[in-house]
Amino acid sequence: MGQAREVMDQLTEALTTHQDPKTIGNLFAEDAVAHTPDGGEIHGRENIAEYWRQMTDAVPEGRYESLSAFEIGDTAIDEGIYSGRNTGPLALPDGTTLPATQKDITLHGVDFAKVENGQITSYRLYFDQMEFLGQLGLLPEELTQ
Repeated sequence: MGQAREVMDQLTEALTTHQDPKTIGNLFAEDAVAHTPDGGEIHGRENIAEYWRQMTDAVPEGRYESLSAFEIGDTAIDEGIYSGRNTGPLALPDGTTLPATQKDITLHGVDFAKVENGQITSYRLYFDQMEFLGQLGLLPEELTQ
């Protein structure tokens, strides 16, 4: 196992089993860039850590089941299922929040982390945002059928 795989595994652990916002932030380079379906392009360690803090606040007991894990050079790639219950406020892109829905979510996703000198410099997360909103009951009924 190489450095990219080790760092990605540490990130997964810090986001789920042993949630640790400080570790999450330290895993990203100061000038890292992340791309997410719901947050768009996020620049800088602090902003990326804040994105993840909002998610762990919204789903504080999130779990991750790995379906596939790869490492190609300096990049780790994960495919898996993230699940949990929304028991905390949901941060919206405009800065407002929605109260917890108390609904369970199960999301299939893929993420890529490019690692240099032991830190993530580029991160990409893919999941179906419509599926996420539908599971939370935040879409009109005709869109969830």
